[in-house]
Amino acid sequence: MSRFSSLKQLRAACLDLPAPDQSAADAAAAREAQLTKPPGSLGRLEELTAWLAAWQGRNPPALEKCEILIFAGNHGVAAQGVSAYPPEVTVQMVANFAAGGAAINQLARVNGAALRVTPLDLDRPTADFTEAPAMSEDEFLDAVGTGYDQVPDGADLIILGEMGISNTTAAAALSGALFGGGARFISTGTGVGKDGFGRKRAVIQQALLCHSDVLGDPLCAAAAVGGRELAAMMGACLAARHKRVPVLIDGMVSSSAVAPLKALRADALDHARVGHKSADAGHELLLRELGMTPLLDLGMRLGEGTGASVALLILRAALACHTGMATFDEAQVSGKAAS
Repeated sequence: MSRFSSLKQLRAACLDLPAPDQSAADAAAAREAQLTKPPGSLGRLEELTAWLAAWQGRNPPALEKCEILIFAGNHGVAAQGVSAYPPEVTVQMVANFAAGGAAINQLARVNGAALRVTPLDLDRPTADFTEAPAMSEDEFLDAVGTGYDQVPDGADLIILGEMGISNTTAAAALSGALFGGGARFISTGTGVGKDGFGRKRAVIQQALLCHSDVLGDPLCAAAAVGGRELAAMMGACLAARHKRVPVLIDGMVSSSAVAPLKALRADALDHARVGHKSADAGHELLLRELGMTPLLDLGMRLGEGTGASVALLILRAALACHTGMATFDEAQVSGKAAS
């Protein structure tokens, strides 16, 4: 049985969200003020530590139990020629993840993070959303519930990643559905070339026109033009909020996947940070709509949670400074002179 029996129940879960632990954030800030450095001199590293503390509900926070959750799905819209690769590559890459041969495997190892890959009905692609909703209500709820159930109790942080041929088309269509502007969020994805790019744009515009009657509802829009792996990432992000687990979002696809939460409630992604800005132009536009600033900009666009996993190293650096530096008193260093 699916965790969510109806869109009404899911919508209620998306609106009923816990707040951060402000006392933990204040404790982190108070320690930062005593460390042997000028105030604010570590820039965003200081904010990141307070953010971790607020959502873990403790200071100092920890990054011992980090989980990288990858969701894989196939898309019926692939038949429209919007990707440079065939859908069977999704299955092949899932096998590559299992064998330890993908980029994300190496980054998980470097980070000491657990990596879990969840395939979602890869032998049964979503419907071609230029002709019909990508998922029925039940299919959408099942995918959201699958993602929700993958978030373990007691995690210190989760990273959201994905694999799915043609899912950048779904991501751009969903972003356009939520924030308007038609196909303006289009990205190069796997690199389809000029002709493929034109097909991709036309497909997105056709999908938005086909489902124009439901685009005012973020959840209905996600079912109509999204994908199973996008729905699962949304579910995982929602579960993390309910369990007060910080989240690192990856690139264009995972950002679009969690965007319906933001569309439903303005502070729904306060427990999340975007790990990196994808090289795809559509991601920068989407980040503006989400009001989120990425931690890194390295020209990456692989997906798989790779950009967010590199950003985890930044979080580890922030935490190392927060916990390892001496205070002015401990180091017997004179603090800031009184004015």
